[in-house]
Amino acid sequence: MTKNEIAKMIDHTQLSAVAVQDDIEKLCAEAIKYGFASVCVNPVYVPFAAKLLLGSGVKVCTVIGFPLGADATEDKAAQAANSVEKGADEVDMVINLGATKAGQFAEVERDIFCVVQAAHTVGKSQRKTVVVKVILETCYLTDEEIKEVCLCAKQAGADFVKTSTGFATPKDKDGNALFNGATVHAVEIMRKTVGDCIGIKASGGIRSARTALDMISAGATRLGTSSGVTILEDMR
Repeated sequence: MTKNEIAKMIDHTQLSAVAVQDDIEKLCAEAIKYGFASVCVNPVYVPFAAKLLLGSGVKVCTVIGFPLGADATEDKAAQAANSVEKGADEVDMVINLGATKAGQFAEVERDIFCVVQAAHTVGKSQRKTVVVKVILETCYLTDEEIKEVCLCAKQAGADFVKTSTGFATPKDKDGNALFNGATVHAVEIMRKTVGDCIGIKASGGIRSARTALDMISAGATRLGTSSGVTILEDMR
């Protein structure tokens, strides 16, 4: 793949809790320079990013129920609608992880459906296509749970399933930190489950061209990373 093709698959990300406007300005300038698919920012910066990116072709992505996914469904839907109204083109929502671990997949699907409907409805009113990505937080899930949530997202009308927030804190039985980002194994399961009908976003721990290409080979069609510039400059 060419650098330009890789760039068009990258959501250039700045989700730090202490990010300031200068950070968002830099993010947007880099996204325009390198031709990234989108910038991914916290909801508070959606209007600012939308203004900076107007006419550039770079989309504005934001996060919903982030990073825990434990907000009430109605709150997630309202936040998604509000973000789209203020300029978001794409929303990445975190699933209800508690319901997932309890095997309550009807509730997981309802949660996703409500956000999808809210985002798509506002998008239609603004005559734009809004993309909804569903964050599974795969580091907390079994292979079977990954499959079940992918099916929930597909049935709920989501446009993408996504591996991770990058903010999870999984630990082993001794309390040692475990990897919290995207893995080739998880991406392969996701692609096999959803087929070719929706996209897959690999996110978390993608910091090199080699890792990016491995994720794409496994089935990813979008990459979430704060290392997009490094990845492209690492390509020869």
